[in-house]
Amino acid sequence: MSLVIITFTALLPRRLDVLYFIPAAVLLVLWPLCRMPVGYAFRRLVVVELFIIGIALLALVAPAAAPIFFSTLLKSNLCVFTMLLLTWTTPFQDVLQELRRWHFPSVMLTTLALMYRYLPVLAEESHRMSRARASRTFSRRRFAAWQNLSLIIGQLFVRSADRAERIYLAMCARGWK
Repeated sequence: MSLVIITFTALLPRRLDVLYFIPAAVLLVLWPLCRMPVGYAFRRLVVVELFIIGIALLALVAPAAAPIFFSTLLKSNLCVFTMLLLTWTTPFQDVLQELRRWHFPSVMLTTLALMYRYLPVLAEESHRMSRARASRTFSRRRFAAWQNLSLIIGQLFVRSADRAERIYLAMCARGWK
């Protein structure tokens, strides 16, 4: 169902039209059935909205920019909200199983499964590094905070790459192809 809604939304015209009400109405009917809290949906949409607006702003370089800008904004929000409903109602393993049934490439499925498995590990590592940095920093200046954040992100990237390499070597040693 999600794939149908996303495909239909993506194929809508580049100008705002009455057809945009169809996926919006379907999502508004499905939302109460899914019992997803408003706060949960709002927080996730706000985070993604920065990227959506960035992509929509790229549409402003086109000659007839206004209709493309608004249609990009609306299409993106509808598709993201569809994915929010899907992830709220369906366990990730079921999504992977369905993608496997549709014969998605196994490399892509393995990458998604490993990403899903190691995102909490990455989040815990970043919290630990932030806590360690905060305990050693006594400055309250805004510049120092941004500098510390950039250092944490850089160290997190290096540590993640090292951990990924160790995990890959361990998997190869156990016969993984």
